[in-house]
Amino acid sequence: MATFWTLGCDADDPQRIAAFWALALGYVKEAGFDEPDNASIVDPDGRGPAISFLKVPEGKSSKNRMHIDVRVAGPGPWDMVERARLIRQRVPELVAAGATVIRDEWYGDVLGHVVMQDPEGNEFCVA
Repeated sequence: MATFWTLGCDADDPQRIAAFWALALGYVKEAGFDEPDNASIVDPDGRGPAISFLKVPEGKSSKNRMHIDVRVAGPGPWDMVERARLIRQRVPELVAAGATVIRDEWYGDVLGHVVMQDPEGNEFCVA
């Protein structure tokens, strides 16, 4: 049996970054985390881990050692052309929510994933 766990994240503005990731992942705000210095989001279906955000005084200073992949096509195996279409559809939604596109990564002649940064500069991929 898997262990119940939460992904803990440092943040400059916990409520703002939680709102971004709730949109990106289809999560909802967790009740009881409404203070300016902390926020938490949860999978409304109860399957995925909670993600918490805690205000810290220092800013982001280097590349992430871990990152989230937003898997728009669900679990594999994939139709790679359809997967690329879903990636291209999702990226503008995340840009509108405050993300930045860094680069496209290709698997031969098919789009593999798009590297992005969330509103606080944390790298993630849309895959």
